[in-house]
Amino acid sequence: MNIMTLGKYKAKIEYDAETDMFRGEILGLNGGADFYGRTPDELRREFSKSLEVFLEVCREKGISPRRSYSGKFNLSIPPELHERLAAVAEANGKSLSLLAREILQKFAQQAR
Repeated sequence: MNIMTLGKYKAKIEYDAETDMFRGEILGLNGGADFYGRTPDELRREFSKSLEVFLEVCREKGISPRRSYSGKFNLSIPPELHERLAAVAEANGKSLSLLAREILQKFAQQAR
């Protein structure tokens, strides 16, 4: 995963063959903010500029720039996987929710 970080903000970086440039999309915002660059340094500069513009618009409109999260989401999985995970959780003296949280936390740490 190609993630670039600027302070507490993260952006997903992908190559755009149409423009022959790299495109960044700032993640977790209440709106869209993207930027382009040919080099890592240019991407960082454009990330900063794009974020500044987005934050200024949010201040002007009086809205929070970051999307808020409740900490809850629904997950649909095959019944067989549900059964296996429930057994693993029970065998380890954990709730299924705690087991899923631990697995997701490990994945999120690897994706930094």
